[in-house]
Amino acid sequence: MVNLSLLGLSQIAVTIAAFATQVVLARSLSQHDFGSLMTVLGFVSLTAPLAVYGVNELWLQRFGREGPKAFRWVRRSIGVVMGATAVVMIVMLLWGLADPVYPIDAGLKFLLVPVVAAQAFIALAMSALQLRGAYKAVAALQLAPHLGRIAVVVVTGALGLTVLHTALGYALIAVVTLTLSVPMLVPYWLGRVRLEGHPAGPPPPAAPPRYARLFSSANPFMLGSLFYLVGMYLGTVVAGEFLGTREAALFSVPMSILMAVYLIPRVVYQQYFLAKLHRWARNDRDMILLAYRVGTTGMVIAGCVIAVLVAVGGAVGIPRLFGEQYSDSVPILLILAVAIPLRFGAASVASLLTSGRQLRRKVAYQGVGALVYLASLAIATPRYGLLGAAASTVAAEVALLVLFWTAVKKYVVSGARLPSWGMIQQRLRKGLSDE
Repeated sequence: MVNLSLLGLSQIAVTIAAFATQVVLARSLSQHDFGSLMTVLGFVSLTAPLAVYGVNELWLQRFGREGPKAFRWVRRSIGVVMGATAVVMIVMLLWGLADPVYPIDAGLKFLLVPVVAAQAFIALAMSALQLRGAYKAVAALQLAPHLGRIAVVVVTGALGLTVLHTALGYALIAVVTLTLSVPMLVPYWLGRVRLEGHPAGPPPPAAPPRYARLFSSANPFMLGSLFYLVGMYLGTVVAGEFLGTREAALFSVPMSILMAVYLIPRVVYQQYFLAKLHRWARNDRDMILLAYRVGTTGMVIAGCVIAVLVAVGGAVGIPRLFGEQYSDSVPILLILAVAIPLRFGAASVASLLTSGRQLRRKVAYQGVGALVYLASLAIATPRYGLLGAAASTVAAEVALLVLFWTAVKKYVVSGARLPSWGMIQQRLRKGLSDE
C-alpha cells in the first residue's frame, strides 16, 4: 500500500508539474509561439506509443507469466524499440524540413527530436524498475523530467528567452533522461537482474521469440496506448496544423485541464483496482457485479460533479491563470466538460474487460473511438473551428462509452442478477480490504 500511495502521489505531482509548466509557458510566450510548441509536443506525445511499440507493457506481461525465462524477449524487443524510435525521429526531421516558410516552427521540430527517444526509453526503464520492485525509483524517474521542464520554463521566462531556447532546454532534459534510463536496461540485456517475487539465479536457457510473435504480442499494448493518447493530443495537433498556432494555443489550455481531471479514473482503475479486478474476474463474480453497478454509477455521478466544477472554475480561472488572451478558451472548456462524466463512466465499464479476449475487444473499441474522433475532426473542424474540435472530443467519448457499456452488458454481466443496493451495503460494510 505504501508503494501504491507513492506511485499515486508521484502521478499527481507529474500532473501538477505538467499543468504548472503550461501556465508558465502560456504567460511567458506569445500565443503563436505557445501554440507552435504545444503542436510539436502534442505530436511527440502522440507518437510515444509508436516509438516504444508497447514493449514496456509487454515486459510486464511476459515477466509476470514466465518469470526469469522472459529474459529471452529482452534483446529483440529492445531492438524493436530502437528501430521504431529511429523511424519516428526521422519522420519528425522530415516534418521540420517540409516547413521552410516558418523557421521557428521548423526549429522546434528539429530541437525536440531527442524527446522522442527519451520518452521511449524512460518507459522501458520504468517497466524494468517495476519488475525489480524498485517503486521509489519508478516514482522519482517518472517525476524527474517534469521537474526539469519546470526549471527550464522558469529560467527562460525570467530571462525573456525565446521559444527555441525553451525547446533547447527540453532537448537537454531529454538527453539527461535518456542517459539515466539506458543504464537501467543493461542488466536486462545481460540477464542479470533479481526480479521481484522470483528466486535469484541465472535465467534458464530459452530461444528468443520470433519477430512475428514479438510484434503480435506487442501490438495490443501499442495500439491501446496510441488510441488513448489520440483523444488527448490529436485535437491540438489538428488545430495547429490546419487552423493556426493561435488556435492550437487556445485548444491546448482546456485540454490540459481535461488531462489533469482524467488522472482520477486512471489512478482509481489502473493503479488501485486493476489487480483486484483481475482476481475477481477469476474467483469472485459477485464482486464483478458489484463493481459494475457501484463503480459505474459512482464514477458517472462523480464525473458530473467534477464537470460542473471544471466548467464554473474554468470560466473564472482560465483568464486569471493563463491571461486574458486565453478568454476564448472558456467556450471550448464548457463543451469539453461534457466529456468528463462520459470518460469516467467509460473508464469504469472498460476496466471490467480484463480477460485476453475481452482485452482485444477493448483495444478494437478504442480504435473505433479514435476513428470516430478523426472523422468528426475532419467534418466539424473546418466548419466550426475549435468548437467543432471540442464537440468531436465529446462525440468520441460518447462512442467509447456506448461500445464499452454494450460489451460489458453482453459479455461480462449478461444473464446475471445484479445485486440490490441493500446487498451492496452489506458487502461494503465487510470492507473491500479483505478482497
